[in-house]
Amino acid sequence: MAADKPEARQSLDVSLDMDNFFPYQLTQLQSSVSDNIAQIYTGHFELSRHEWRIVAVLGTGKALSAKCIGGMINLEKMQTSRAIAKMMAKHLITKVEDRSDKRSSLLKLTPKGLSLHRELAPMVLAREQALLSALTTEERAQLKQIMDKLFTQSRAIQTQDPD
Repeated sequence: MAADKPEARQSLDVSLDMDNFFPYQLTQLQSSVSDNIAQIYTGHFELSRHEWRIVAVLGTGKALSAKCIGGMINLEKMQTSRAIAKMMAKHLITKVEDRSDKRSSLLKLTPKGLSLHRELAPMVLAREQALLSALTTEERAQLKQIMDKLFTQSRAIQTQDPD
C-alpha cells in the first residue's frame, strides 16, 4: 500500500498552515479587494468583473485587440469573447478597423462606454485610496516595490527549465 512507503508517510507528516501560506494570503487579499471594488461597478452599473476590467483597459482611449485585452486583464480567450459580446450588445464597445492589419479589428469604447468610464473611474479610484489609507506613504512605496519584486521572481521561476 502506498501509505506504507516511507516517502508517503513523510509527505503526510508535512502540514500546510493556510493562514501563513503566502499564496493563500494573497488570494484572500485579492478576493477581498476585488469584492470591495465590485460593489461599485455591479448593481447600478450592471457590469461583471470581466466587463469592468475591459472598460478600465479601454478607458485610456486606445483601441486594442481582444487578444491584447485578454492578456492585460488575465482572461482566457472564451471569457474575453463572452464579455466583449455582452458589452457590444450593451453598446459599450465597438469594433474599428486595425490600420496595421486590415484582416483584424480592434475594440474601443463607444461614447456610452466612455461616459460610463468617466463616471466609474473616480469612484473606483476613491475606493482604492480608501483601501490604501491604512498604509503610510512609505508603506505604499514599499508595498509597490515588494509586489514588483515578487512578480519578477514569480515570472523568473516560471520560465526556469524544470529539473
